[in-house]
Amino acid sequence: MKFSLTKIAGFLGILILFSSFDSENKLSKRIVVENKLHFERNEVVSIRLNANKSLSEIKDFSTLLVKDASGKLLVTQLIDTNLDGTPDELLFQATVPAKSKVSYTIFTNSKLKTPKSSNTTYARFVPERIDDFAWENDRVAFRTYGPEAQRLVEEGKEGGTLSSGIDLWLKKVNYSIIDSWYAKNVTTPGYYHIEHGEGYDPYHVGSSRGTGGTGIWENDSLYISKNYTKYRLITTGPLRTIFELDYAPWSKYEVTETKRISLDLGSNFSKFENKISATSKIPNYTLGITLHKEKGVVGINTQKGIFRHWEPIDDSFVGEGIVINPSVVKMAMDHRSKVVDQSQILVATTPENNTLTYYVGFAWTGSAQVQSVQDWDAMLEKQAQIIQNPLLVTIK
Repeated sequence: MKFSLTKIAGFLGILILFSSFDSENKLSKRIVVENKLHFERNEVVSIRLNANKSLSEIKDFSTLLVKDASGKLLVTQLIDTNLDGTPDELLFQATVPAKSKVSYTIFTNSKLKTPKSSNTTYARFVPERIDDFAWENDRVAFRTYGPEAQRLVEEGKEGGTLSSGIDLWLKKVNYSIIDSWYAKNVTTPGYYHIEHGEGYDPYHVGSSRGTGGTGIWENDSLYISKNYTKYRLITTGPLRTIFELDYAPWSKYEVTETKRISLDLGSNFSKFENKISATSKIPNYTLGITLHKEKGVVGINTQKGIFRHWEPIDDSFVGEGIVINPSVVKMAMDHRSKVVDQSQILVATTPENNTLTYYVGFAWTGSAQVQSVQDWDAMLEKQAQIIQNPLLVTIK
């Protein structure tokens, strides 16, 4: 039998094609996610790519996919946490019933693409509103203020904001509203302070800590930083947004802070990881929640690390909260003051290795996520249990 060079080349091409197809699909590993708590959990799971040799050696991380037990492809997100150009983590959202294990499969395939998500997390610097930094997901939205807003106040000019507190935007829709609200506020100043059907911003921060701002409690006084000075956006995408805010040295201790803030899809809580340094030992690194005009109800549980406020705003109610590992809580108090914006829940902490991690969140009755303070307490309780009992992820 004779073979022409053309036929031989074609045959070799087919072999190479099938060989490459097999090669790109040969990675397939089972991921087992275990939930040891008594309620179902729907959370973002992180796979650290450099912790598994077979994953770290992948040449094209965009071919990594995740499917559930039924074969359905899941939304995924690659994150370069240190901004060196190489992905460090792969995220997907796992749903695990109470006290159960669920299996997923991570594999490579260049022919398939991760599905698009109808909802997303999002964050950005907002120059059209001076220099806000805002972030959101499908349930909540937050913002804080930058150096230009500070400069305007200090120079006695209009439009500025002097505050390192955390502002809350009350949204009742699951789609992104940051771009829309800011754009409409440019043409109609004050737009987002009025309810137009998607929610609004009636929350006052002023010189208070808002929900989750920091300070130093010493000699019956709270010392605080000014606005953030720099920002770095690490990632923003369907499952998780991460960014960092730097603060200039403040107080007699010359405290500097870098706050790494992240927000996952489906969560009411932003995670704060604060890196702190000072010229001398800080006495009481403190977190706060404003009590506004003291019309709300305060809940303090140092044993569980849960600090709650439930207050009326206009014709609805808002629950604000901080959840933290109780082992780093030094003391907490319901502090009342005649000075404007200084009635606050104050939580003094002892950061470990110059780092403090805590969760800041809220829920609004207008969004139908909660209907009562009991609902909000239950959400806070669940978050505390989630912190203490993360999902267990095993790659096999």
